[in-house]
Amino acid sequence: MHGARRLRGDYRTDGGRLVFLTLWSLVIGVIGGLVAVALLHLIGLITHLAYDGTWAWSLTVPNPVYWGWPSLFIPVVGGLLVGLMARYGSDKIRGHGIPEAIQTILEERSVMEPKLAVIKPLASAITIGTGGPFGAEGPIIMTGGAFGSLLAQWLTVTTRERRTLLVAGAAAGMAATFGSPVSATLLAVELLLFEWSPRSFVPAAAASVAAYTVRTLFYGTAPVFDSGAMLPWPHVSWLWAAVPLGIAAGIASGLLTKAVYLVEDAYRRLPIHWMWWPAIGGLIVGVVGLFVPQVLGVGYPVIRSLDAGQILPLAALAFLVAKAVVWVLSLSSGTSGGVLAPLLLIGGALGTLASPLLPGHLPALWATVGMAALLGGTMRAPFTATIFALETTHDWTAAFPVFLASAVSTAVTVIWIPRSILTEKVARRGTHVAREYEVAPFERLSVREAMLAWPPAGTLRDGARVAEARGDIPDVVPLLDTAGEVVGAVRLADMAHGEAAYQSLPAPRPVPRVAPTERLADAVAAMAQADVPAALVAGPDGQPIGWLPLAATLIAWRNTWADEHVALKVAPRRRSAASPAGEERGGAH
Repeated sequence: MHGARRLRGDYRTDGGRLVFLTLWSLVIGVIGGLVAVALLHLIGLITHLAYDGTWAWSLTVPNPVYWGWPSLFIPVVGGLLVGLMARYGSDKIRGHGIPEAIQTILEERSVMEPKLAVIKPLASAITIGTGGPFGAEGPIIMTGGAFGSLLAQWLTVTTRERRTLLVAGAAAGMAATFGSPVSATLLAVELLLFEWSPRSFVPAAAASVAAYTVRTLFYGTAPVFDSGAMLPWPHVSWLWAAVPLGIAAGIASGLLTKAVYLVEDAYRRLPIHWMWWPAIGGLIVGVVGLFVPQVLGVGYPVIRSLDAGQILPLAALAFLVAKAVVWVLSLSSGTSGGVLAPLLLIGGALGTLASPLLPGHLPALWATVGMAALLGGTMRAPFTATIFALETTHDWTAAFPVFLASAVSTAVTVIWIPRSILTEKVARRGTHVAREYEVAPFERLSVREAMLAWPPAGTLRDGARVAEARGDIPDVVPLLDTAGEVVGAVRLADMAHGEAAYQSLPAPRPVPRVAPTERLADAVAAMAQADVPAALVAGPDGQPIGWLPLAATLIAWRNTWADEHVALKVAPRRRSAASPAGEERGGAH
């Protein structure tokens, strides 16, 4: 507790622990980068073996032409393998990675099973390599988080620090997949950390940069969706054209989210074990892939072509519909794969489709805007979506419309549906995820704002009979010795209706002492550690100046609640010329 009181800066960050976590996060970042590269190569190998019978490691587009119509069964085989791995290995490999990471953080104290570090990437590589319409980022995020959690389990760390290292691994996975260390760190903040603090943000950033460095050794520094399109600086009127595109993306985000869980509910009504669901989804993927092969696999080449403005609106419409159908039907089946790449393709196709109606008629610009808007609205992460779109395309001139469209899309989905595609999955398992990050009232309020005057009503002195306590708040009162020193505290419920003697009261516990300038959070923590629902407020000379029962802190919290929920119209007051500013402030107080 003394350490917590000593750290009075802007953040509750222990410098030594921050350095410790950051150094280990660098190690996790290197591991996450190598794991991401290995998984991308494994996806490439499986794709080559499944679709053209060759042994090669590069990422390629699944092409049904080589095998002809029998290739429609390739995703079915992949689905069967994943279903078997989920049933007899671990059912936690089902899904797209980020919800599973959230649930591990919230419910399992950030402790992942070691086998997930092997089974999850293998299942995802099989799914995507056999034509599954997913990105590699979700599984890599989950796998990076698993390695971070495993390392943290080996170290002597707190649960919060273990969460930090898990998230550092997850951020490293995304940074290495897309070459986007900044947006990977933002994703960690907006989706996984559940706080904004240097003690967690800095390690996540360190891991992301380390993983990005590893990526550059294999793939260079070129953006993953380098379109080569030179976009002109948008005219100010173009900025507002991002609003309708953001609204359209928000509506599309909501429809996709609802569709995923409607289809998932339909799967649940099937009279077969869930192990077979991925095979059913794979059959749909295989059939659609025969006619629109561009929807198979990660789809990075299609996204790159959309960002370059090389796809006509009619073709973009076909990609949008086909990708949305196979993605929804396959993801809902419980197979293993990521959501980012499909959302990017669908959003890019939406922007291309709308480009003839928008200023400049530039498919390259509006595809990038649509890509970010759909991602931001679906994941409720507008900052991540904005920086991600710019990092992966290097179209920095599109920053203004990209951000505006992402913010508008997020507003639409927040107003329309209560949970995102990520948190809905966790909520269906019984866990509510709070996504609003703010400074807690007890961190903002000081002890002085809640304490009672000294001595409080009902204070008991040695040798006295217990008197009937008065006052609305003090359900816990101090006990004083003959010298007037505080020796402990007693609850009103233990006073036997005012008839018991001082000496017959239960043995008092020592009361923690707090300063009037301390935060209520520190005072409540001191009460919890001492197991006493009250604290003595002492001045600089150590003498009592106030009493802080737990009930008083709750009343202070209630007053801050009113600031948010009680609407008032405050008319401006005219200050008297003869009244000094200081006197007016004192009177108002």
